Amino acid sequence: MPKRPVLATATALAAVSALALPATAASAPAEVAPLTGVAAVQDHLNELQGIAEANGGNRAAGQPGYKASMDYIKAQLDEAGYTTTVQEFSAIGGTTYNLLAETPEGDANNVVMFGAHLDSVSRGPGINDNGTGSAAILQAALDYAGSGATPKNKLRFAFWGAEEQGLVGSQHYVDSLSQDEQDQIAAYLNFDMVGSPNAGYFTYDGDDSDGEGAGPGPEGSAQIEQLLNDSLAQAGVEAEGTDFDGRSDYGPFIAVGIPAGGTFTGAEQTKSAEQAQKWGGQAGEAFDPCYHQSCDTVDNVDTQALDRNLQAINTAVTTYAEQFPQP
Repeated sequence: MPKRPVLATATALAAVSALALPATAASAPAEVAPLTGVAAVQDHLNELQGIAEANGGNRAAGQPGYKASMDYIKAQLDEAGYTTTVQEFSAIGGTTYNLLAETPEGDANNVVMFGAHLDSVSRGPGINDNGTGSAAILQAALDYAGSGATPKNKLRFAFWGAEEQGLVGSQHYVDSLSQDEQDQIAAYLNFDMVGSPNAGYFTYDGDDSDGEGAGPGPEGSAQIEQLLNDSLAQAGVEAEGTDFDGRSDYGPFIAVGIPAGGTFTGAEQTKSAEQAQKWGGQAGEAFDPCYHQSCDTVDNVDTQALDRNLQAINTAVTTYAEQFPQP
């Protein structure tokens, strides 16, 4: 086919268009800007709810809903430019996965990790536990990528499988690391349930200032607690400490001496009268009455709590991308 000058072709097309279209024709609709912040997190939660509904009502490890959830999150992170890795392992007699995503840039000898378990229990879709944590760190990763910033430290985001079977995914990951690879991890921040409907505001007690249960976390954990407390205060709420009791995925990290921290809005425990006065909500009721139940759906999420925790996560991401611990 003969090659015609591009300018002449464009001019001819413009002339034809002018004849073919009425003068009042509407212009093409503008592109819709992608969602950011808590609205985007809610959109991810709706996707996870839909995935559960299409796969037997849950997103449990080893079930199709879990794999579909992982594929959804991986696609988002791949598109944003993260380097993603799927780690396969055995749990509950079958195969399931961890998903890791890290920034291409940043010091590989100084890695700051942000993690959340992606699996639900088999009884429900697991939207607060732990769709909220997974969706929040996903969006924090996307917001950071969208900022165009280049981290000094490498950021790594982890979505764990089989937490509900006993921290199987995070334990497998830590066990798979050599000593040198463990030493490269400067800190691990965990987010497990950050939108409980009768929300509390807890940060892991890195310095054991509460004097309850387990002792302090590894050196550096106190600084994580302080940063998250300050971030939540800036978002308008005073946090309380919660013990490193081993119930979530920080456990394997602190066991090998990696500083850890994170936020938590409460599970089956009961909110006290003092906490209700400080935070609102219902005293004498569970922080999450739908904990591990079929009613843990998108209707089981406190948007304000989710927003406040997302702000704290975003602050930690941007701060620790530059330096850990912070000055």
